[in-house]
Amino acid sequence: MTTASEGGPGRADELRLDAERGRVLVEESREIAVVIDGDDRVVAASRRAREAIEGLAEGAPLPQSLSRRAQESPPLAVPYEIEGRRETLLYFGQPGDLAAYEELRAGFTAAVSHELRTPLARLLVMLDNADLPGADVPELIEGARREVENVSELIDDVLFLSELETGRQVVALGSTEALPVLEEVIARLSESAERAGITLRVEGERGVALPVRGRMLRVVAENLATNALRYAGEGATFTISARREGAGVVLEARDDGAGVSEADLSRLFERFYRADRARATRGTGLGLAIVKHVVTSAGGEIEATGAPGQGFRIRCVFPAA
Repeated sequence: MTTASEGGPGRADELRLDAERGRVLVEESREIAVVIDGDDRVVAASRRAREAIEGLAEGAPLPQSLSRRAQESPPLAVPYEIEGRRETLLYFGQPGDLAAYEELRAGFTAAVSHELRTPLARLLVMLDNADLPGADVPELIEGARREVENVSELIDDVLFLSELETGRQVVALGSTEALPVLEEVIARLSESAERAGITLRVEGERGVALPVRGRMLRVVAENLATNALRYAGEGATFTISARREGAGVVLEARDDGAGVSEADLSRLFERFYRADRARATRGTGLGLAIVKHVVTSAGGEIEATGAPGQGFRIRCVFPAA
């Protein structure tokens, strides 16, 4: 085997390029790809593998969850040898993964198309009506503006969710003291709350930090509060709080409004899902899906509870920041 010194500087540069290409191929792979050494210790892993598998770390043995998965569904293993070191590249996946992904992608595209078609159809009707004798043009223009804002909000949410899922928006990077961010969000929504007839409150302990970036915490708080403004109903009180609980921290949003049926609870975090009574209101149907993605990406868990006429609560439990 020719070494870098034997091949001269050109050969050394070539080897460095090869090494960098290999690193990028593993790092950016959309597969759950892991490189292990002869002792089954992790040498490298793709970003998706690190995001999806708790406890995956370079120099450490394969986590038990991966070992169990390998026994149930053996991964594609590519053994190789470099400078006398034996290593193996493992691809964890199942034959149906690609088909499932394509089905999900097609469904998502169809859902986005459907959600865009509705406001665009209403917008077209308003523009057609503006030419009719006696049309209230200022009112039609205001309605058209609302529909354009609705389309813009939908596009923004779709793009943001896409960035989250492709790793371009880092969720858990440092930690953020919760209360100042929650107070800022609630203050910004105070006028909207007044128009909706809903009282907004913030509770919590000073110094409680959540393991998410400040921007991500704002997104979560805004979506939780906006959900209440749209669906809790006039006269309701919405409270968002952060507190320590055991070894972790809890972000909780609750209201005493219209509540949610049991049939809807299990589907509230699905993209574009809206309960029947929510379909008459504005909203993209992506807010709670975004909340769930941020929370789980930061290592947290999320649950929703409620009943008709008894309010609604979302509880997000994070490891301590």
